[in-house]
Amino acid sequence: MILDSYAQPQLAQMPPAKYILAFDQGTTSSRSVIVDAKGMIVAQVQEEFEQIYPQPGWVEHEPHALFQTQLKTACAVLAQAELNASDLAAIGLTNQRETTVVWDRQSGEPVYNAIVWQDRRTADYCAELKRAGYEGLVSGKTGLRLDPYFSASKLHWILENVAGVRARAEAGDLCFGTVDSWLLWQFTGGREHATDVTNASRTLLFNLEQGDWDTTLLELFDVPRCMLPEVKSCSEVYGRVHAVPELAGVTIAGIAGDQHAALFGQACFNAGMAKCSYGTGCFLLMHSGQSRVHSQHNLLSTVAWRIDGVTEYALEGSIFMAGATVQWLRDELQLVESAAELDQLASTVPDAAGLILVPAFTGLGAPHWDPYARGAALGMTRGTNRAHFCRAALEAIAFQCADLIQAMELDSGLVLQQLRVDGGAARSDTLLQFQADLLQTSVLRPQCIESTVLGAAYFAGLAVGFWDSRATLSRNWALNQSFNPQQSAAAMAAAQQVWNKAVDRSKNWEVPKL
Repeated sequence: MILDSYAQPQLAQMPPAKYILAFDQGTTSSRSVIVDAKGMIVAQVQEEFEQIYPQPGWVEHEPHALFQTQLKTACAVLAQAELNASDLAAIGLTNQRETTVVWDRQSGEPVYNAIVWQDRRTADYCAELKRAGYEGLVSGKTGLRLDPYFSASKLHWILENVAGVRARAEAGDLCFGTVDSWLLWQFTGGREHATDVTNASRTLLFNLEQGDWDTTLLELFDVPRCMLPEVKSCSEVYGRVHAVPELAGVTIAGIAGDQHAALFGQACFNAGMAKCSYGTGCFLLMHSGQSRVHSQHNLLSTVAWRIDGVTEYALEGSIFMAGATVQWLRDELQLVESAAELDQLASTVPDAAGLILVPAFTGLGAPHWDPYARGAALGMTRGTNRAHFCRAALEAIAFQCADLIQAMELDSGLVLQQLRVDGGAARSDTLLQFQADLLQTSVLRPQCIESTVLGAAYFAGLAVGFWDSRATLSRNWALNQSFNPQQSAAAMAAAQQVWNKAVDRSKNWEVPKL
């Protein structure tokens, strides 16, 4: 281990730092955001990076692109805000989860592209494990499903399919990590190989009850333990930045997967509180307290966060294609030039005129868990137009979220009183109104919809005393607009029946290669 060459700061002799820098490394872009003590965003810079599709159903990222775009935005946001490292109390990091990176312990060079959480190349391998009877074992230990969504099967694929990698891994020469680990390694100059409990809990290798890597699961997926990062809490000092002169010596003090960070950023600190993030995917989490809930309706039981040695849990439903559906209409079909244009067009029609879009481009997530489902557009007529496609895309996001809420209420025994929302698509009044109609409950959009970066900042700030308590963070949450049901429950139930019919048509479309 290379010792930290930076002296500990003499806090009594220095003016107090005024800001937290939050890194948000997402599926399609990297962002750096400056957050002040009131939880307000002072400045932010975002940059997209290339999506790589080697084969149908495969999705990859070039790992250096993840670091370089995060680095570039970090330097740019400091310049934009006219700040320097001495103005920062700490850095918080949040990231796309499950995406898998393997790199050389000495050189830091990746052995293969990052395999993205959306990637479905391991669907047949997961199906083999299911048929062998391992679903119950895996679910019992991890709270997850045997699905290619998670990291373990992706890591297994790299070990088995990239020449020489398994031997190097078993010799202790390679590191495995989710994106947080990869960025931590890069920013600390290779000094820290660690992850937080939320990212660890999404790998299929982490035992929820024991709170650590599970030997049985490592054997099942044939993963050498020496590859794995150290598991830490979400709010503690991980190390200092070494590789970036503009940030040299700044403490990285908070890490959490994006959805856990969003739950924390939405101040959902009590059991029963829920949030939905409309990002590339759509992720709904309900805080379940310090007790793990075993889902009976195909949801995930996951760690919400761990702070000061106390682990709290959540129920989660995951949708693979939300904002990514908007990107598909923009980039692949070229029906619109921007998400804002799509939202505007969708608002010009009262409904989708019978069109149902099922965006199962990479399979279906919760509560269906069908990696062989594929996208479908059903109910088209000669009068179906561009605006209807835009409307159907937004409605598809809301329909999928409603499926999750229904399963969550059955699992928890609770009736959702309100849903706090965030993410880019939460800017859409059309989407949120339709969501409120489907759920027949209030949908609350906060003044700051960047809950993911707020959560990352909050974790880091708590660790270094920038904020003193969760009560202070709760006071930062402020309402922008409440969307209340305008359509009848009967009308929405009828709409969901049509949606369910379309979803059934999309299932099991691709034939397993077994």
